[in-house]
Amino acid sequence: MNSLLLNTDGVQIPQLGFGVWQVPDDEAERAVSTAIAAGYTSIDTAKLYFNEEGVGRAIAKSGVPREKLFITTKLWNDEHDNAEAAFETSLGKLGLDYLDLYLIHWPVPSQDKYVQAWKTLERLYRDGRIRAIGVSNFTVETLERLMNEAEIVPSINQIELHPHFQQKELRAFHEANGILTEAWSPLGQGKGLLDDPGLAKLAMKHAKSPAQVVLRWHIQLGNVVIPKSVTPERIRENIDVFDFTLDAEDMAAIGAMNTGRRIGPDPATFDWMG
Repeated sequence: MNSLLLNTDGVQIPQLGFGVWQVPDDEAERAVSTAIAAGYTSIDTAKLYFNEEGVGRAIAKSGVPREKLFITTKLWNDEHDNAEAAFETSLGKLGLDYLDLYLIHWPVPSQDKYVQAWKTLERLYRDGRIRAIGVSNFTVETLERLMNEAEIVPSINQIELHPHFQQKELRAFHEANGILTEAWSPLGQGKGLLDDPGLAKLAMKHAKSPAQVVLRWHIQLGNVVIPKSVTPERIRENIDVFDFTLDAEDMAAIGAMNTGRRIGPDPATFDWMG
């Protein structure tokens, strides 16, 4: 497993982790247990996923030392002015003493509280409760404001990113400012991406699945990636992407698949509180 260095005191994040969005709590326990057994050490959840307790049960039963795991959860939109209490609640549900990474899930510019929330995360980081802090679904504009008004640069920005929506400008901004890019919905949420004939051709060339080819593309771009599955075979397949390499022609072919169309909401206007 490759790891990437965050901009925070030498903390490293596994480049390929396991996501549990839209996985019910009871299924999350089984899926995360399968993932840890398959070799995943990074698990990504969120308050909004309503499965932090299931993830916590899987962690407790895994037998893997806590320091060998990298656990991420997220602050939801209705708690930007109550971030410390939200953090404590998530920590309790996970059954942990500290988090490896805590993210602001969405900036929600319309309520204008994300800088306030970030300053609370900065304090929790300084108190040693979180090893690294970051954001999710932030744009260049919201990142610039955060960096201008706060003291700590986010270690990571988790964004929608897949071959149909490649976010080149935002990725370039991240690179220029020492922020890692993490991809959610890296496989396009099963909405046609993996049926692309070009991916089928590359999969045949490398004797891999289309999903493995896409994950390898992310890895070679330098993205952190968190594919989700509840199927044991696919969970194991998704981590098996470190024994082949896409050449320049392959990377260019996938690069040409960009449509610029989102699957998820636009962070500039998304304001759902849930």
